[in-house]
Amino acid sequence: MAVINRGFGGRRRDDTDLPPGQYRTDDFPVLSAGPTPRIDLDEWELAVVTETGERSTWSWAEFTALPADEPTVDIHCVTRWSKFGTSWRGVSVDTLLADVETAAEYVVAHSYGGYTTNIPLEGLLDGQAWVAYEFDGEPLAPVHGGPARLLVPHLYFWKSAKWLRALELRLDDEPGFWETAGYHNDGDPWREQRYLED
Repeated sequence: MAVINRGFGGRRRDDTDLPPGQYRTDDFPVLSAGPTPRIDLDEWELAVVTETGERSTWSWAEFTALPADEPTVDIHCVTRWSKFGTSWRGVSVDTLLADVETAAEYVVAHSYGGYTTNIPLEGLLDGQAWVAYEFDGEPLAPVHGGPARLLVPHLYFWKSAKWLRALELRLDDEPGFWETAGYHNDGDPWREQRYLED
């Protein structure tokens, strides 16, 4: 007969907010598809480009003067780590698109350095996404996507493009860097949409 100590209850899962297949970390691992670009704030620009080619642009001073939110969110990386309660400051995508006329259903996020990722437009609206420029009360470090990155916490973190330079609104979907390399087109951590076949 096996001996079981009093109080033994098997493996306990304390993180009920943890998506399947993820583990919790207090670190902030650095993962990038290429070298970290260094962007001079005097030359930095963020653009929203519609399907007709109409552009709205902001300099750094103009962008950081926009109304900002301070979301506290959990983030989930496709490499299986999750970090809970991360604190950011940034501009809601809703604010950036407030005066934009579009029939687009998709967005391609373009980064300094050439990285791209695709997201349905509805996944960025209604308080679901920001262009963040501070993390934990400090300017966003370049290794984490500074000066500004897309923050889409309900999707795997590769969808939160670092070093953001443009949001391209599109009528059709165009897979980005990791999506063309075999990662899932949607990237929902709660559905474990890591790879194309998931």
